[in-house]
Amino acid sequence: MASEIGLTATERVTLDEPAASAVAREAERQGARRVVLIASRHLAKNTEEIAHIEAELGDRHAVTIDGIRPHVPRSDVIAAADRARDAGADLVVAVGGGSVIEAAKAVPLCLRHDIRSVAALEGFRTRVEPDGLVVRPQFAGPDVRLVCVPTTLSGGEWSFSAGLTDEETRRKSPYAHRTMAPVLIVLDPRITLHTPEWLWLSTGIRSVDHAAETLASALSNPFCDGLAESALRLLGRGLPAVKADPGNLAARLECQVGAWQSMIPVSAGVPMGASHAIGHVLGADSDVPHGYTSCVMAPFVQAWNEGHCGGRQDRIAASLGAPELTAAAALDRLISGLGLPRSLAEVGVTRSRLPAIAEKTMHDRWARTNPRPVREPADVLEILERAGAAEG
Repeated sequence: MASEIGLTATERVTLDEPAASAVAREAERQGARRVVLIASRHLAKNTEEIAHIEAELGDRHAVTIDGIRPHVPRSDVIAAADRARDAGADLVVAVGGGSVIEAAKAVPLCLRHDIRSVAALEGFRTRVEPDGLVVRPQFAGPDVRLVCVPTTLSGGEWSFSAGLTDEETRRKSPYAHRTMAPVLIVLDPRITLHTPEWLWLSTGIRSVDHAAETLASALSNPFCDGLAESALRLLGRGLPAVKADPGNLAARLECQVGAWQSMIPVSAGVPMGASHAIGHVLGADSDVPHGYTSCVMAPFVQAWNEGHCGGRQDRIAASLGAPELTAAAALDRLISGLGLPRSLAEVGVTRSRLPAIAEKTMHDRWARTNPRPVREPADVLEILERAGAAEG
């Protein structure tokens, strides 16, 4: 089947270089004089990492912004954009996990279009119509570029889409333009030593889920299949290695490269499925961390899809080093071995929320591209029922 492979506007990736020197060199390359850092509050308040980057930038550093909340409330993006605008930002640098990076991707968009309110963001939101049609507004991309220094494995830095949450409806929607992708991504395993173990491992499973869902898709292609398989191999051995020895920098870098490889098929246009669709809703609706959503849902979705992937699930299990198992069982073994949650009850989701979660999932674009068709909320509810919500 003929297919077209899309690429993002990311131009460079550094491997194993200290974040401070990589960021400073890129600022010089860009001729930036007013660099705005958007940083993890944990890194800014409890480590010297952000101070090191500020010092390396010297008088190029304009302001550091922290305090982006999980799941990226749109009001946080507006507040960060206001501060970046006041600082005269000519380069934005994100240092932190998925929420920090998602917010930072949206800030240059707000600067480009002078977006100063949550209401003004609405016209840029990708939405899914009731009939499943995905509507992507067309608009000019940012003219202020972005550098990302990820400290988790959620992989958002590799995408040109920013997922932001509407605080009133508690729904997350994407805002996307090719040039929202960072110009440079810095993979520095040393800075990830500050990342809490649960967050590192669970976001690693998020990337495992990226690779598994794209590899399961009949709309993939040999190029993307190879990357997804390699991602599963790297993460399948790298995550347990970091669990066994948190100071293993080589294993951490393997995990970072695995996360990168897991996102190339997504950015290239291969669709994901119900695990990510449900995960987006669990985050916005029930405050479940993104990594945990994949820990809970990925095996159950793969089990629900059995018999609908044309043998592709066998490749998932083989890439995880378990050719004798089903894809669902191989994922369960990896996740359970890392000591991560495996049920909705463990992440605080009650049965009373399931109908609303199922209905909201139908508004996520990935619900419409699952290998086994998801046609109505009842299909989502069937998957959720398997995942063991708490009573209440």
